[in-house]
Amino acid sequence: MNRRRFIQAVPLAGLATAVKPGDMLPTSMTTQTQAHTDRAYWVSLMVRIAEPVLLHLSKGQLKKEMPLEVAPAYGKPVEKVTYLEAFGRTIAGIAPWLELGADETPEGQIRGRMIKLAREATAQAVDPAGPDYMNFTGLYDAQPLVDGAFLAHGFLRAPTQLWEPLPDKVKQQVVAAFKSLRSITPGYNNWLLFAAMIETALLRFGEDWDAMRVDYAVKKHQEWYKGDGVYGDGPDFHFDYYNGFVIQPMLVDILKVLVANGKAGKAAYDQALVRMQRYGVIQERLISPEGTFPVVGRSMAYRNAGFQPLVQLALHDQLPAELTPAQVRCALTAVKQRIFEAPGTFDQKGWMQLGFCGHQPEIADVYTSTGSSYLCTVGFLALGLPPGHIFWTSAPEEWTAQKAWKGKPVLKDHAL
Repeated sequence: MNRRRFIQAVPLAGLATAVKPGDMLPTSMTTQTQAHTDRAYWVSLMVRIAEPVLLHLSKGQLKKEMPLEVAPAYGKPVEKVTYLEAFGRTIAGIAPWLELGADETPEGQIRGRMIKLAREATAQAVDPAGPDYMNFTGLYDAQPLVDGAFLAHGFLRAPTQLWEPLPDKVKQQVVAAFKSLRSITPGYNNWLLFAAMIETALLRFGEDWDAMRVDYAVKKHQEWYKGDGVYGDGPDFHFDYYNGFVIQPMLVDILKVLVANGKAGKAAYDQALVRMQRYGVIQERLISPEGTFPVVGRSMAYRNAGFQPLVQLALHDQLPAELTPAQVRCALTAVKQRIFEAPGTFDQKGWMQLGFCGHQPEIADVYTSTGSSYLCTVGFLALGLPPGHIFWTSAPEEWTAQKAWKGKPVLKDHAL
């Protein structure tokens, strides 16, 4: 397999000592190297994306420092929504990696620092007296429901590192923020899952929760299933990546918590998981030999976030039999290279810019701003697997499209 360029200015092994507390990680774009693993590449890229958000928020400086780029014809009060977008989405993606905890390895030291930043950022986000206090209400727009849900999903993915160590006062402020989002009526589509995810987190952490919001969202999505591993976004089928951005990962994780708390039967969870596994097979087959995939549907400025189901399956050792961890890792690494190494992905200060492959504001939807871009972090969930896991240690393998277009043996595909 032809190896790749890396978004690194120094080796991962040197990052822990090369960066002083309070400084940003290196921001130079790419250098050639053959000495780094796929995991090192994923880690360095994830930290490069997440650090500006968590570092500045931890200091109460996010609103001061984060640029406010918006899509053409943007239609929201950006200062009331974009900061929670950046924070909630970043936490949703980085959480499984942080849940591994700190250790004495170079990666573990970096992770320990990021854990500290994430906890401090949480405290800043919900402090009513702080400069970065975030809007968790529907007073200006319904968008906070979305990003409150992504934040809640992050807490579910890293309870040991991101929730349990929080001071009681901060926990109470987070709970109050989540409950204030009940004033927002979700849309009759994937938004039902945002309301359900928030209530599911409240259930998981021993708070009063609204079972009706959860039950309604689950039943509606079961009703909206269209077949062959795909749900409608509401009653209708949409040819986009919302099964990946939101629907399948949230539905499966909501059901997982419900089953663990005796609030749902395991059959419902198993059914949703089988459907997501089928969707994962489809996703892997969509990745071309070159690491590209179809640019279709709305919200393409979320970049690689549509592959969240595939990488979540890898995270939980639930990949279907048709897929090996190595082929999934190699395919997703190729996707990351194609997307994140494009010039213009980051501005000169390290913030993400609107676009799919580089800086392309015209591809962004009317609800897309700087904070929206950080949903790309959910494409990194497999970092929650330890470095010694077979996902990271197995020899590189060609993925389906690579083999097919070289005339090599390929398993036939079939509907669920």
